[in-house]
Amino acid sequence: PVSASWLGYGYTTGMTAIDYYMADENLLPIGSEHLFSEKPWRLPTPGYAFRPAEGMGSISPLPALENGFITFATLSRAIRINHRTIGVWAAILKRFKNAKLIINSRNYQTAAAQDQMALKFAEHGIERTQLDIGFESPPWDLMRKTDICLDCFPHNSGTTLAEHLYMGIPYITLADRPSVGLIGGGILIGVGHPEWIAKTEDEYVEIAVALASDLPKLAALRASLRGEMEASGQMDEPKFARKMESAYQEMFNIWSKKHP
Repeated sequence: PVSASWLGYGYTTGMTAIDYYMADENLLPIGSEHLFSEKPWRLPTPGYAFRPAEGMGSISPLPALENGFITFATLSRAIRINHRTIGVWAAILKRFKNAKLIINSRNYQTAAAQDQMALKFAEHGIERTQLDIGFESPPWDLMRKTDICLDCFPHNSGTTLAEHLYMGIPYITLADRPSVGLIGGGILIGVGHPEWIAKTEDEYVEIAVALASDLPKLAALRASLRGEMEASGQMDEPKFARKMESAYQEMFNIWSKKHP
């Protein structure tokens, strides 16, 4: 008799027939209730459990140490990349003239789609030589070539961000509107790195520049992030299962009291 929406779609369903929208406390801050047709149900952070895909393999040494330049990457769908993200990413690339930005997803399989994206960066003075646009699946080897991941906004990425952390790659996210604009921040809070959450576009740029300017620290992060993630609640599947079961039981208890 109780229905709830969780994880598969990162925002309200728009249907009052769904009783609850479930997400962690970061994605559903107090005061955001008016954005949801459902009643927000807040889970302790993190509001999910991450299990690595088969074949992800080992973590590579920091690519920048061998390449002599920083490689940024975004593996998000094209629909999440807009004039705001392109402007901010271009500002980062201008701070590192020899840096590369990988833009990789199923949406960039054709030369026409690749050229169209390159033109948008050209409007900000970014040469095509700084861009590596295409599609590669699975992306594990691509991640082994990446130093820093750049999250999209106002709609953040999701599983891909957790995968980057598991491969030793830090990412920068911009906290925007609940709940799709807080997905990246929720993952970082869960793994213990809220310092990579920007509140403004300028702060996003400065966090990226700081990370890219300290290669020894970046290399140490690459070696430690997987272990940090494995030790966090994000990969404690039994604990997460108990958390969800407790939520379901409480939802049913609420319903039962209304329908004795």
